[in-house]
Amino acid sequence: MTSSALVDVALLANGSIDFNVSGVADQFWRLTVDGLAYGSIYALVAVGYTLVYGVLRLINFAHSEIFMVGMFGQYVGLMLLGFSPSGNVYSQGVVLTVVFLGVAMLIGMLVSGAAAVGLERVAYRPLRKRGAKPLIFLITAIGASFVIQEFVHYVLPKFWPSLGGTNAQQPIMLVKPTEQFSIFDASVTNVTLVIIGAAIVLAIATEYVINRTKFGRGIRAVAQDPDTATLMGVSRERVIMLTFLIGGLLAGAAALLYTLKIPNGIIYSGGFILGIKAFSAAVLGGIGNLRGALLGGLLLGLAENYGQILFGTQWRDVVAFVVLVAVLMIRPTGILGESLGKARV
Repeated sequence: MTSSALVDVALLANGSIDFNVSGVADQFWRLTVDGLAYGSIYALVAVGYTLVYGVLRLINFAHSEIFMVGMFGQYVGLMLLGFSPSGNVYSQGVVLTVVFLGVAMLIGMLVSGAAAVGLERVAYRPLRKRGAKPLIFLITAIGASFVIQEFVHYVLPKFWPSLGGTNAQQPIMLVKPTEQFSIFDASVTNVTLVIIGAAIVLAIATEYVINRTKFGRGIRAVAQDPDTATLMGVSRERVIMLTFLIGGLLAGAAALLYTLKIPNGIIYSGGFILGIKAFSAAVLGGIGNLRGALLGGLLLGLAENYGQILFGTQWRDVVAFVVLVAVLMIRPTGILGESLGKARV
């Protein structure tokens, strides 16, 4: 017996892998609702990966840090509006809460959008002008990811001592999770409704922009045939900038939704694992496919939620990647497997 097989037997013997099928059955609806909430966040971030890949054939691994910057952006915005991480939940009525949620999301989107456009201009555009090879872009993306992380980790506290650093930010609680109704035995909270509702609206808006507007036609044209699109008068550089902007805006929106779900998640490394999962979601649905990114995010959220009960909570992240590998073994292009340039409503 090989050493890996011995490890597997040992894990099964000491109960590290539970195979708790009855637990999944008993908690099915709760796991489904919670999985859809997480999946909605993954889906919004995955769109950024899939759009950039569809247009540039580039895996923008720094996109996870764009998401992280959005978390800090909305946090700073709330502080400038007078909120403080006191631990108390804001309780001045539903209308004002919705208004401040909207303002915080808008600030996060603007910060992430600006960071994404800045990243493209500083890191990627000079490489395109020099005709760099794809591997150079990939290495640059990984390097940019670490640069942004360490900037927030070490440099940001020099200018704003209460931000950045090693520890997560103290949460600003705008919404206290409160049950609104139940589906069978699953409690649906106001936070879950906000996350899923906002994700649906943003997904529909993105779908409309990509498939029904002049800018969207330009994105699809460049994704399908950049040389012909340029000959037809489409500005490739403008399309690339718009692609990064859309991805950044959606990452900023996802940042607020994530902090509603995980209030203690605002930290310099907070985008790393989520970014990998969002990239996995994009690949799962079909990298370069808008609807594939949305579908992949939802499926990944469900799979990891079921998996943490079936195998144990310590296997939550592992399950998501195992599902990805299993699907790609059967369908290497992903579930939908259609390129952005060919996508139609």
